[in-house]
Amino acid sequence: MAAPAPSSCDCFVALPPATAAPAVVFGKNADRPRDEVQEVVYVPAALHGPGEKVQCTYIEIEQAERTHAVVLSRPAWLWGAEMGANEHGVCVGNEGVWTREPVGEEEALLGMDLVRLALERGSSAREAVEVIAALLERHGQGGSCKEEPAPFAYHNTFLLADRAEAWVLETAGPYWAAQRVGEGSRNISNQLSIGTDITAEHAGLRQRARSQGWWSGAGEFSFAEVFSLAQQPVRMEAAKARYRAGQELLRQHAGRVTAETFMAILRDKASGICVDSEGFRTAGSMVSVLPQDPALPCVHFFTATPDPSRSVFKPFVFAAGLKPAPQVRSPSFADDPAKKIPRFQSRVDRRHELYRRHQAALELMERDPEQGEKLQQTLRDLERQGLEAVNALLAGTVAPSPEELAELFFDCVDAEMKFYK
Repeated sequence: MAAPAPSSCDCFVALPPATAAPAVVFGKNADRPRDEVQEVVYVPAALHGPGEKVQCTYIEIEQAERTHAVVLSRPAWLWGAEMGANEHGVCVGNEGVWTREPVGEEEALLGMDLVRLALERGSSAREAVEVIAALLERHGQGGSCKEEPAPFAYHNTFLLADRAEAWVLETAGPYWAAQRVGEGSRNISNQLSIGTDITAEHAGLRQRARSQGWWSGAGEFSFAEVFSLAQQPVRMEAAKARYRAGQELLRQHAGRVTAETFMAILRDKASGICVDSEGFRTAGSMVSVLPQDPALPCVHFFTATPDPSRSVFKPFVFAAGLKPAPQVRSPSFADDPAKKIPRFQSRVDRRHELYRRHQAALELMERDPEQGEKLQQTLRDLERQGLEAVNALLAGTVAPSPEELAELFFDCVDAEMKFYK
C-alpha cells in the first residue's frame, strides 16, 4: 500500500523590525515521504552557449546564458529542490497547494524545478519571482512529486527572500499572484494566503476567474478567496492550523527573531510544523541569515537529515574554492528508475553517508534513551559552536580566511559524522 501523501511544509521569513539584527531571516521545513532522502548539493555558477538546453526532472527547457552558484536541499531523485539559496543571497522554498484549477499529472515543470531555476537565474527575490512566473506561463507545472508509481501532483506556492525584501508567489495552474513583503514577518503553509494585497499578477488572472464564474468582477479581488477550493481536502484543513500556529510563533518573537528562533520554530512538534509520522516527516530543514550590510556574507544552515528536533543545522557560506561535501551527496545510478519510462518501477537506496550514520544514531536513541540523550546533547553542543562562529562572523568580531569559509560546511558535516562513529 502506498504511504499517505505528504501534506505539510512550512516556510517563514522575518525582516526588520521583526528581526533582532538588521538582517532578513528565512527558514523552511521540507516534509516529504518518510523514507525519502534529502541531499545538500552545491552547483557552481556557469556560462552556457546559445541554444543550450537544461534537463529538469521531467522536461527539457532552454538554458539561461548564465546560471548563478546555488546550494540546494533536494529530494535525491529529482533535478530541482525543496529549498535553497544562491550566491546573491536569494533564498526560495516551495509548498504544495490544491486550487480550483485542475492539477496536471502530465509531465511539466515541478514546483521544485521552479525553485532551482529561480535561484539559478534570479539575482534578487523580485527577479526570481519574474523567472518563475515566465517559466510557469511558458511550460506549465505538473508531474508526480513522489518517487512512486501512483502519481501525486500539486500546484505550488513560493516564499522568496533576499537581503532587502521578501515575496510570496502563489499559483493555480499557469495563473499566479505575488505579494511583496517589505517588513515584519510572513509564513506560508500549503494553502493560498494572498488576499486583496496583490503586488503583481498574471495578465489573465481576473479574466480567468470571471470566465469560470468564480468571481463576478464586482468588489475587491481576493486571490485566496477566488481560487481556493470550496471543499478543502483534509490535508488543507491541517495546513490552516499550522499556518495559524506559525503566525502565532512569529508574533511571539516579533523584534527578536534570529537564526536560533527559526531553528526552534522548525523543531516545534506541538504545532505540527515539525512532522514525524508513519507516512511522512520533515526530511530536511534550512535556515538562512541575510544581513542587510552587503559587506557581510549570507549564511545558510542545512540539516541534510530528517527531523530537525534530532538533527544538526550546519552553516554554509558561498566562497571561492568551495570544498565539496560528498558525505551529503546521494549515490547516482546508471539505470535510475526515476529517469526510465514508465518511471518508479523499482526502488534504489539513495541514502548518503551522513543519512546512514544519522539513521543509526536515531535507532540508538530509541533503543537506549540514556545514551541517546548524551548523543543529542553532544550534537546540540556542536550546533551551538557553529552558531557562535557564525554570530561572531556576522558581528564582525572575527574574520575567517577565505579557505576557512570554503571548508566551513564540509568541516561541520565531518565533525557530525565523527560523533556517529
